[in-house]
Amino acid sequence: MKAFRVERYGDKAGVRADDVPRPQVGADDVLVRIHAASVNPLDLKIRDGEFKAILPYRVPFVLGNDLAGTVVEVGTAVTRFSVGDEVYARPDKDRIGTFAELIAVHQDDVAVKPVTLTMEEAASLPLVALTSWQALVERARVRPGQKVLVHAGSGGVGTIAVQLARHLGARVATTTGTANVDLVKSLGADVVVDYKKQAFETVLHDYDIVLDPLGGENVEKSLRVLKPGGKVISIAGPPDAAFARELGANPILRTAMAALSFRTRRRARRRHATYEFLFMRASGHQLRELAALVDAGHIRPVVDRVFPFASIPEALEYVEKGRPKAGKVVVTMM
Repeated sequence: MKAFRVERYGDKAGVRADDVPRPQVGADDVLVRIHAASVNPLDLKIRDGEFKAILPYRVPFVLGNDLAGTVVEVGTAVTRFSVGDEVYARPDKDRIGTFAELIAVHQDDVAVKPVTLTMEEAASLPLVALTSWQALVERARVRPGQKVLVHAGSGGVGTIAVQLARHLGARVATTTGTANVDLVKSLGADVVVDYKKQAFETVLHDYDIVLDPLGGENVEKSLRVLKPGGKVISIAGPPDAAFARELGANPILRTAMAALSFRTRRRARRRHATYEFLFMRASGHQLRELAALVDAGHIRPVVDRVFPFASIPEALEYVEKGRPKAGKVVVTMM
């Protein structure tokens, strides 16, 4: 089958099309013919080898982290799916490879796709929707009336997180550029800070939760807008020891990760707040919950552009150069 593989780390030209063996289907697996996949910043980080210490993929490997498609074969122990089901998924971190014609995914990581969405729209959701759910529902346990700041509200994670936080009853603030102010308002943002005109840390205060997909100095600035007892959850800031434990990392790596986030966690404590790093995990159960929200009209995907399968290198470059105006970039396999 056709697939796009990473042949060497850290080389844009190292992602190329190739013929690879058809996936083997385990007892608990569903084999999915992929109709569409989306491009995420995570794909770029994996391609460049930024996660080699914690996600040691052995080159060559197929890139790609979420999908929508049709089940074409089921393993002997599969009970939730049948051939012909239209599904969407974010495969487990150890089984990525959605830039391909076929993929075998554990049934626990798959869900029937939202019936109201096209394959392209559904493919844009798994990674960013799971990230939003695990940050706001699992970690933050957002309650009605709380104040939630979602950075980069017009981005892949931001467009979904703004809608989810609003659905949970929060008062939602977000940051975005001038061109996307109306978009994030339409998604449910109550307060919009145009980062080209204002510094969010000077106009926002007393927030319960901040979801940060940007990292860097944005994390430190976000701590300043929290109320006592507040929390910053970052998907791009320094990893912490809790994340290392989730990975099952050895003691040396756990210590190293704790050191990376030590200053940030100390600054949070000084403000009587907390800092957490989130690396999203696969979950078919949560995707079912999210599909229900989509079909009920509470969440809608935002797709910036669709590329054909043969243009995956161009799609990666498009995302890397920050060209998307809003939402996700999708590639179609069919």
